[in-house]
Amino acid sequence: MEELETIELFIEDEGDGGISAISFVEAPAIEENFIALNSHKVEMKTIDSDKRLVIGLALVPNKLIYRINRGFEYNITFSEQTVRKASEKYLKSLKLHNTTVDHETDIDGVFLTESWIVEDPNQDKTALYGLDAPKGAWAVAMRVENDDLWNKIKDGDYLGFSIEGMFTEKEQFSKIEIDVMEEIEELLNLYNNES
Repeated sequence: MEELETIELFIEDEGDGGISAISFVEAPAIEENFIALNSHKVEMKTIDSDKRLVIGLALVPNKLIYRINRGFEYNITFSEQTVRKASEKYLKSLKLHNTTVDHETDIDGVFLTESWIVEDPNQDKTALYGLDAPKGAWAVAMRVENDDLWNKIKDGDYLGFSIEGMFTEKEQFSKIEIDVMEEIEELLNLYNNES
């Protein structure tokens, strides 16, 4: 079996890059123009039914996450530093209410109540709730005031969180793939100049 290329994703300090929303997901989907990590969902726990709180991992460092795009199979990964930067930039950008369902529908009545990076998996709050959170993971707790979504979470329709965001690639492609990409870019430039 051939080993897949791995692309490390990171966030620029300046600009619009970073996490734009947290999505409640059940089934995988590949989105265009942003990374939808719902094939890397982590079980979400209901921690307080009266307050409608759920907790889960939004992003896990150094995990190989399988992707396929236009027939090209590869893995993406995030370093601990990128996970931390993503969580901090998300909070700094005040996107606490940006929530979607299956990366398709914006949803109201949901907001982030807690956000932290796991420093010690054995003593972290995630361990209290039975989540297997590695060091450097981004954990979130969200309050769900939306009745329809809350009922679907209780029914098991949504099992985890997935992030939506814009990232920069640290490409690790082979020479052949780079040549093909450069050729495609040249053809696109020719086409755009002729239009």
